[in-house]
Amino acid sequence: MLVPAIGLCVQRWSWRPDYIVVDMGYLAAANKQICRQRWQVAVLTHLRSDMKVVPPFEAEPRAVCPQGQPLRWLGYDARTQEQWFGVVEEDVLCPCCWQQSDCLRQFVYHAQDHETLLGKLPLNTRAAQFLLKKVRPWIEPAQSYEKNQLGLRDLFLNSLRLTWCWGLLADAVCLLRARALRTLPPSNHPLVELLPEQLTMEWDEAV
Repeated sequence: MLVPAIGLCVQRWSWRPDYIVVDMGYLAAANKQICRQRWQVAVLTHLRSDMKVVPPFEAEPRAVCPQGQPLRWLGYDARTQEQWFGVVEEDVLCPCCWQQSDCLRQFVYHAQDHETLLGKLPLNTRAAQFLLKKVRPWIEPAQSYEKNQLGLRDLFLNSLRLTWCWGLLADAVCLLRARALRTLPPSNHPLVELLPEQLTMEWDEAV
């Protein structure tokens, strides 16, 4: 449902999110590629245990050159759909490398070689790791809370169209509640609703 949902956002509102964090088991690489090529949307998931790494990665958060020098992401070329990595560390292995005379310390890889590791936003970047480690854990508890609030736990949805409508309604409730909370006047004290209230007393100046 992710691909048609993004298409609907673009069609109706001329807007689409730049980054989407999803569960790693729910989205195929082909759908990630469609989101990246058609709308320039980065779909981020963790690396599944049955997936193999491809160069320049030796693990999900770590990219290295063929000789083991750590690499940082330099950018994504949307025209050629290529990811650029380079050596930017202060403590580098390059002076000891036997290929240093022929190496430009920059390496290019096709994003389609591995949509999970490379894709639009490589997994070794700080942004990708932050979204996966800090934002992704919020999704499941939030979904569980909304499911209980809206009574979705008691429903059995056997129709894709009905599920789509219920999903949109659930998202609309969340957005309306967030909008209502944003329009409330800000409180000077975060615990103002829990503070005891006391009537003020007018003292006579002669007392």
